Amino acid sequence: MNLPDHTTKNHLGFIHRIEAAKNRVLQILDPPAKDDRASKICSIFIASLIIASITAVILESVPEYHQKYGWLFSNFEFYCIIVFTFEYILRVWSSGSRYPKSEGGPWRGRREYIFSFFGLVDLLATLPYYLQVFFPGADLRAIRVVRMLRIFKLSHYNSALEDLYSAVRDERQSFIAALYILAIAIVVTSSLMYYAEHDAQPDKFSSIPAAMWWAIISLTTVGYGDVYPITPLGQIIGTITAFVGVCTVAMLTGIVAAAFANQMERRKTLFESELRGALSDGIISSDEKGSLEKLQQDFNLSNEVVEALTKAVKSEVHKK
Repeated sequence: MNLPDHTTKNHLGFIHRIEAAKNRVLQILDPPAKDDRASKICSIFIASLIIASITAVILESVPEYHQKYGWLFSNFEFYCIIVFTFEYILRVWSSGSRYPKSEGGPWRGRREYIFSFFGLVDLLATLPYYLQVFFPGADLRAIRVVRMLRIFKLSHYNSALEDLYSAVRDERQSFIAALYILAIAIVVTSSLMYYAEHDAQPDKFSSIPAAMWWAIISLTTVGYGDVYPITPLGQIIGTITAFVGVCTVAMLTGIVAAAFANQMERRKTLFESELRGALSDGIISSDEKGSLEKLQQDFNLSNEVVEALTKAVKSEVHKK
């Protein structure tokens, strides 16, 4: 049997260290595990920097602050860009450890991250600065607005947006039905209001599309008051529209609230099922404990909920 020579061993050892480094960097940059101090510190630092940078963008829009502290805002923005750029490069590099060669290799993981929601947000966190550098004549106001998209970087450490998307996706049939009813209400009420108010207010209800602004604002119960009916027929239509709007908004709100509640119940059920499997032999191994902690983190379950489920499952197991 031919053993690899010293050079080959060094090469394999180097590759192994690189792969280990990728895995560790990915663990640090991902949402922190309970016992991973480095990941927690990194998450707190990045999240704090995101909030600070957004606050700086907001304050910079105040003319007095921009004139007095413009140099400070510029230097802080440069510092944020260095950190966010370095973070983005590390995320692209470490994402290569997500899949072995048999499942697509490094480029599959990197490609998935680059074109994912999080990858695009991380890119937009730095892109405006480089656009301003390479295209100095660009509209600074537009660049400032794009920089505000950094707030979505916080989604790395909070699953609220993902939970909302999952909830709406799971109840998409009901959600689409409610939106369909809302669309019908907008078309019908704006058409009726156009014919009722066009002669009295030709500037505000000049067309059905123009009347749709009033319909949308009224149906969503916002009611800015910039456009309102003045004819008796228009006021009757407005009253009916207000009642329809309350019902429609309540229906949409109820669907989203029910979807969130159902999603949480499903997560509790799945976690309880995994917990039962882990406790089937009466002992939770270290691997099972790690899997349960990961599931708790993915499902965004509080420690109180997990403790209550664990207590209930242990009680059932002991009775058996």
